[in-house]
This record gives sequence, C-alpha cells and structure tokens, in this order.
Amino acid sequence: MRVRRCYTASNESLTAMIRIFIVVILLLILASLGSALYFLLHDRGNSNRTVNALTVRVGLSVALFLILVLGHHFGWIPANY
Repeated sequence: MRVRRCYTASNESLTAMIRIFIVVILLLILASLGSALYFLLHDRGNSNRTVNALTVRVGLSVALFLILVLGHHFGWIPANY
C-alpha cells in the first residue's frame, strides 16, 4: 500500500536544501579523492596524508548514505514512483 504525502511549500524548500547539501557533500567527496591522488603521487609513501584523505572520503560517503536513507524514510526526499 502506497502512502502519499502532502508536500507543502516548507517541504519543498526543505527538499531543495537537502538536494543542495547532497551536492555539496558529493563535491567534498570528489575533492578528498583528488587530494588523495595528489598526495599519492607527490609524497611517494613518506606520509599518511593519502590515508587521511581517503578516510575523510569514506566518512563523507557513509554520511551521505545515511542522509539519503533517513531523508527518504522521513519524507524529506520524495520518492519518484
């Protein structure tokens, strides 16, 4: 059984803010991945900066996944059926 939610202007603005937040997190993930590649090529294994950048990327990816799951569960991100 499908439950249809009533979307008001406040829900639409919340959805827009969450979409912007998701795009920002995706850009941060790409920036972290790029910095990890840079550190990998220039440090040549002499520091832990590559590992730290990849750790940040994994943390951001997990946070993004949780935001998407919770956003869908609470109706902040509407499902397109």
